[in-house]
Amino acid sequence: MTPTPHANFIAGQWLTGASSRANINPSDTRDEIGRYAQADTAQTELAIAAAHAAAPAWGLSTPQQRADALDRIGSEILARKDELGELLSREEGKTRPEGVGEVARAGAIFKFFAQEALRQRGDKLASVRPGVEIEVTREPVGVVGLITPWNFPVAIPAWKIAPALAFGNTVVFKPAELVPGSAWALAEIISRAGLPEGVFNLVMGPGSVVGQALLNDARVQALSFTGSVGTGQRVAQAAVMRGAKFQLEMGGKNPQVVLDDADLATAVNCIVQGAFYSTGQRCTASSRIIVTKGIYPRLLEALAQATRELRVGHALAAGTQIGPVVDESQLAQDLRYIAIARAEGARLVAGGEALGLEAPGHYLQPALFADCDNAMQHCREEIFGPVASLIPAENYEHALELANDTPFGLASGICTGSLKHASHFKRHAQAGMVMVNLPTAGVDYHVPFGGRKGSSMGSREQGSYAAEFYTSVKTSYLQP
Repeated sequence: MTPTPHANFIAGQWLTGASSRANINPSDTRDEIGRYAQADTAQTELAIAAAHAAAPAWGLSTPQQRADALDRIGSEILARKDELGELLSREEGKTRPEGVGEVARAGAIFKFFAQEALRQRGDKLASVRPGVEIEVTREPVGVVGLITPWNFPVAIPAWKIAPALAFGNTVVFKPAELVPGSAWALAEIISRAGLPEGVFNLVMGPGSVVGQALLNDARVQALSFTGSVGTGQRVAQAAVMRGAKFQLEMGGKNPQVVLDDADLATAVNCIVQGAFYSTGQRCTASSRIIVTKGIYPRLLEALAQATRELRVGHALAAGTQIGPVVDESQLAQDLRYIAIARAEGARLVAGGEALGLEAPGHYLQPALFADCDNAMQHCREEIFGPVASLIPAENYEHALELANDTPFGLASGICTGSLKHASHFKRHAQAGMVMVNLPTAGVDYHVPFGGRKGSSMGSREQGSYAAEFYTSVKTSYLQP
């Protein structure tokens, strides 16, 4: 008997899709988590129409009404973080502690933006003309289309949905096809938060159908996208053509610099955490490890040992440090880049092989390469897997040059005991986020997130900076 698909949520109703898709556990491909509705263009347009109809009234709702709804959402997420974290890990493959941690972060995001709804500020300015008053205020943009990736199936939707609602926008949410379970669970919570019909809509389905409908429809006044560079560029082109706001997060090839004066244990921890945890499937992962020559031999030996000792296994098993790759195609991509690195002359010192474990899944032993060159293909392109490449540097200045020699600019890290070098690196690293003696992956929920160059376009996500995207500034003049 085929299970009933989880439905899309449109205009306050749960609606079956044009078709359905199985949600498969990457830790055990025999485990079907459920079936989830797949919308067609007509159903997506129905969701857009619902959001468009709801936008005027919701845009004029009180800050307290919005704050109360978001606070209820955040409270339920936090109360159910263990249950939802297990679901997340089961469908995406990150370990249970990582899944629970991500859900807790999502709950905190909703709680934060509940208060941001009450903290909306404006300015009252004196005019250069006598007797004229000026007010500068922010208003909602209108209907926003949110397109999210599979690697953070709760946190990234949260940091888009929460500010959109907090500032009075209506939402059409399209999650990644690989992780519909977490998106549906989040939408089910939101559906009971007291929002008027049409304010929030969940439309699951392929990007070529649902995503394209969001790009094409003039009623969608803003588009926030996190995903690949190629798709992000298409989002930008579509938005520019019809004058919609857009915000893009598109990945990185992040450096972790290690100087001779770094604490060895700190450096190893930063690299292992940044490069391999969450199976390397983070846009902030540090895949280029740039190491000055004095510490290079010791770091390589310690890091190779730490990499070999990582425990790869079922995401929900106790003691697992590295879960499976998200699906078969991503595993194939990781293995292809490992083969490219070896062909380029990089020296594989640990891991790099697909693993056959008791449960059939997409398992890969994290790969560590030594003696790499920053010009190598695998050092230029985002792999999005547990693959790290050590690149030797002559000194700090050379290391900084290598760190910045990338088309991306999301995160950049340095391990050093020198305040001089740390301060210089913070100012000169060409990245939106800089970490000193910390992994590049791992950011707080209340501060801006985003990068430079090919990593990001548009205003920052998260924190008070989210208002830049989800609101429009109005300047009003009055002569009493």
